[in-house]
Amino acid sequence: MWPPTRLDSTLPLALEGYAWLPNRLRRADSDVLATRLLGQRAVALHGPEAARFFYDERHIRRHGAIPEAVRGTLLGRGAVHTLDGDAHRVRKAMFLALLTGGGVEDLVARTEAAWDAAARSWAGRRVMLFDETARVLTRAVCDWTGVPLPGAEVSGLAADLVAMVDGFATAGPRHWRARLARGRRERWLTDLMQRVRHDDAVVPEESAVAAVARHRDADGWPLDPRTGAVEVLNIVRPTVAVTWFVAFTGHALHRWPAYRERLAGGDPAFAEAFAHEVRRFYPFAPFVGGRAVTDLTWRGVRIPARTMVLLDLYGQNHDPRVWPDPYRFEPERYVGREIGPFELVPQGGGDPRTGHRCPGEAITVALLRSLAVRLARLDHRVPPQDLRIALHRIPARPASGVLVDVPPV
Repeated sequence: MWPPTRLDSTLPLALEGYAWLPNRLRRADSDVLATRLLGQRAVALHGPEAARFFYDERHIRRHGAIPEAVRGTLLGRGAVHTLDGDAHRVRKAMFLALLTGGGVEDLVARTEAAWDAAARSWAGRRVMLFDETARVLTRAVCDWTGVPLPGAEVSGLAADLVAMVDGFATAGPRHWRARLARGRRERWLTDLMQRVRHDDAVVPEESAVAAVARHRDADGWPLDPRTGAVEVLNIVRPTVAVTWFVAFTGHALHRWPAYRERLAGGDPAFAEAFAHEVRRFYPFAPFVGGRAVTDLTWRGVRIPARTMVLLDLYGQNHDPRVWPDPYRFEPERYVGREIGPFELVPQGGGDPRTGHRCPGEAITVALLRSLAVRLARLDHRVPPQDLRIALHRIPARPASGVLVDVPPV
């Protein structure tokens, strides 16, 4: 199945980006494909049933599957994403307690206040939606998590958080900026965790920082300060990553302006449908990976134990068998439709309470739902600029960052 002459796909992935895996599967006319990646044998899977198979921990585990380059930039070493079994469930329960329920509404309210304050300062200026949104989300999520952040430090932290996301899937300058940013922010938050543990820093009792500081893992031990810092970053960083979706929203409202008035009307059901379609239509994560727990078979293809297993996310979100006319931007496709847990997978599939689906997905949807409406209501025009989205770049983003001209009040 993996003949010795099979070429490694690492370079084609770097050159083709999001198109690499969907194109290979399409040419093979199959939902399963054997390949090599990073010098290792791998099997790529596609489709809702593949997602169900992938997120079953009896089949696929994350431990040992996430490349060091991703741990050292995006996730951090010892992060919840790298755990399995009881260790994963106990650590993830902490995240779910913070990232669901009333806490989401609180974060959205703080974000709306930060957006409104920032929007007032945009009057009479040309601003880059991407950078401004990153600063808004950084200010709001640090306020919400209990991370002390003086106003003068917002821009620097926002730039570091964006760098961690922007450089996880590449080599060269973007990658090294991401590593430097992560090291700098882990040291900063490690110091905060130590001071909280020794009562030298006061944070709100119900804040994420306090929850991480008092959390005990499945073995009964508290997190060491460095791992605590990693997990605080794994709340702050993904929230700021919603910047990508807000920039895509600006792109969508410019490309399909008929939706702007309808979105500005504030209908919650349509705003949520619009948020889902932005997440489906635009490129975010190309795929996720794990390792086979034991010798497996899927669709007649043998998957030996420890084989790297990839689940095609971008391809599934553009599969006409799941999404009719998938390259048409159509929020209406969600109205009155219940979305299955293994159908819409921009942030993974399955049940976030028990599996590896992103526990912050509810926050992503809530923030995007709110900010899309606010952006639609913002009096602005989009000047001529380069709005191309290069699919060979992971993560993709509009080239210009979406420049908008906001008229004087």
